[in-house]
Amino acid sequence: QVAVVQSGGGLVQAGGSLRLSCAASGHTFSGYSQGWFRQAPGKDREFVGGITWLRAEIFYSDSVKDRFVISRDNAKNTVYLQMNNPKPEDTAVYYCAARGSGLSYYELRLVKNYDTWGRGTQVTVSS
Repeated sequence: QVAVVQSGGGLVQAGGSLRLSCAASGHTFSGYSQGWFRQAPGKDREFVGGITWLRAEIFYSDSVKDRFVISRDNAKNTVYLQMNNPKPEDTAVYYCAARGSGLSYYELRLVKNYDTWGRGTQVTVSS
């Protein structure tokens, strides 16, 4: 059964750094589009960043661009979200998601286009 397993998260000070991991279980990430989303209390789940399937292009939301970095280790079947210089407004539950097909630049950003989700991990940024 296809699944993704998240790890990392916790409490971090503003301006620090934190890394989240998302490991594939039961499959490899080859041929999968992957995304990171987050959901703050009382808000909708929002796109943070993602990797397209074919060319492994990486895209970010404007709110995290130039601070967060997504990378993929194919040997470990793991995708990472490196959070640099986090801010209190980055506090949320972060989710890893995958889709076993290609997603376009626009499709990557939509929750509905993913069929496999991690359980989420809490990230709290203190000021």
